[in-house]
Amino acid sequence: MFYDPKKLLVLAGPCSLESEQTCRAVADTLKQIQAAQPDLKIVFKGSFDKANRTSLAGDRGTGLEEGLKLLAMVKRDYGFPVVTDIHEREQVARVAEVVDVLQIPAFLCRQTDLLLAAAATGRIVNVKKGQFLSPQEMQWVTGKLRDGKAAEVWQTERGTTFGYQNLVVDMRSFSIMRQNGYPTVFDATHSVQLPGAGGGKSSGQREFVPPLAKAALAAGADGLFLETHPDPVNAISDGPNMIPLAELPKLLETCLAIWRVARG
Repeated sequence: MFYDPKKLLVLAGPCSLESEQTCRAVADTLKQIQAAQPDLKIVFKGSFDKANRTSLAGDRGTGLEEGLKLLAMVKRDYGFPVVTDIHEREQVARVAEVVDVLQIPAFLCRQTDLLLAAAATGRIVNVKKGQFLSPQEMQWVTGKLRDGKAAEVWQTERGTTFGYQNLVVDMRSFSIMRQNGYPTVFDATHSVQLPGAGGGKSSGQREFVPPLAKAALAAGADGLFLETHPDPVNAISDGPNMIPLAELPKLLETCLAIWRVARG
């Protein structure tokens, strides 16, 4: 089993893989953090295709093959396991050749064929709770992965639609979803997203990432999902809700301390 309850699971990296320069900058910092904080279990994340852009004008990123090359580079040069999201059943086998964790995006969490294809690869599957689902409904999502014989399942809370262009996080989710028997991760950066509020793209409120991350760990979350970038303002996607890379070490140090207290 990859998940270790004695360590804080952290899925961290840029929203889009973007470039080798971006990936190396983030991986260098994560390597330093990992060396300083051995109680963290870090998985490098990055998307090869931002398939859910608000408008057709949105930059979708590197594409499949170039993105997989960048993820393979991070594994080879930095030793991190890697996670990326998949959007179509036809992508699953190719992506599973490279990554350690297949991620099911929130909008696709009820797509049975995609879930079963991911489960069949023998890779870990991290599935995000849809913005339209209650935490109680995640039992059916994780049940599909269980019945599909997934090697390991993680489930991620990423906020629930609250009116127009806003999300809210119910801290009860972590206790409710834990009843499914799988580790629960909190997606702290997408939970502060303001969907579609940026004029043809999403906006966000990154200033709320630290308090929500701390609250989630105090409420029992087993891990954190954090998007980070050396220069979020100029990132090709989700800049307003990503953590500036320079701020990540201190944030994780604080989060780890809270996690330790919450675990007794």
